[in-house]
Amino acid sequence: MNNISGKVAIVGVAESDKIGIVPDRSLIQLHAEAAHNALGEAGLSTSDVDAVFTAGVSPMETAEYLGIIPKFLDGTAVGGSSFVIHVGHAAMAIANGISGKSRVGVSGMSSSPQSVRGQFEAVWGLPSPVGAYAMACSRHMAMYGTTKEQLAEIAVATRAWAALNPKAMYRDPLTINDVLSSRWVAWPFNLLDCCLVTDAGGAVVLTSMERARDLKQHPVAVLGFGESIDHAMISQMHDFTAGPARVSGKLAFDMAGVRRDDIDLAMLYDSFTYTVLMTLEDLGFCKKGEGGPFVSNQRTAPGGEFPLNTNGGGLSYTHPGMYGVFTLIESTRQLRHDYQDQGLRQVPDAKLAVAHGTGGVLSSAGTVILGRA
Repeated sequence: MNNISGKVAIVGVAESDKIGIVPDRSLIQLHAEAAHNALGEAGLSTSDVDAVFTAGVSPMETAEYLGIIPKFLDGTAVGGSSFVIHVGHAAMAIANGISGKSRVGVSGMSSSPQSVRGQFEAVWGLPSPVGAYAMACSRHMAMYGTTKEQLAEIAVATRAWAALNPKAMYRDPLTINDVLSSRWVAWPFNLLDCCLVTDAGGAVVLTSMERARDLKQHPVAVLGFGESIDHAMISQMHDFTAGPARVSGKLAFDMAGVRRDDIDLAMLYDSFTYTVLMTLEDLGFCKKGEGGPFVSNQRTAPGGEFPLNTNGGGLSYTHPGMYGVFTLIESTRQLRHDYQDQGLRQVPDAKLAVAHGTGGVLSSAGTVILGRA
């Protein structure tokens, strides 16, 4: 698949008109608003669209609502990583002339009595997803000495980025003590270790690099991508301290032909503070067990040496159940240098970004390497 690298570009990204608490919009309306906004940014319309990739709402409903008759569909739904995985699928479809059969996946998160989790985990009272993530995090703490203060560093740094984003839900300053003193949810997580619950929609428009150069926005190239699934139930996770990002990350970096040290910006799914810490290790930015020291001393905050989740992330910006699309939106804006007149919000001379999604209970992973074309 190396012949795909750099041949497909992101040409439009957008959120829904409103994000946060939006009681007057349905899920399909939020999807549609984001799609129309992203197409408008690219200088395109729904009549230009050949394929629909979505999760949360089926591709059939989405296409119908938008008035699109697509040549290609993908409804892969594996939790929060779904939209990042869709980029890889879309790149392959575009590079091959929108050919191949549709992938229509189903989520493995059901707790109904008919589901596997409903029969073997939910009956014992493990709250999902927070209990599952908490159990995995406690194992990392036991094995490597990771502390709650180190986890809190992630929440504090992410809030500092959110303070620079007028669309972020929470922008007030945050301290490590604020995180540690917020109410308990599931040990070792306090409330501020956990992502928001919001309403929002996001969309990404992709096309061939050849066509992208004639559109309105500076193209952002898809250089590499990878995906993987490790388990569905947390009880079946092979290693609570390592997940499928080890596979998806290697695939993405190998395809892109870049090193970890080349990356200027990391947008990593932050459903919980532990999600970020484990992903940093799994993607190879630090060794296993060294995630805590890696994020210490506000290394990932504005002005720090490792810009991470620069929109405020799922912890402070928005998190509508599945967050992965927003890692792509922010990576694209940073690589286009959209914030160059906004001081610290713009990562200086950003050329390469990694966008990563995590789905289920640390179950699925999608990694995309993007470059300023």
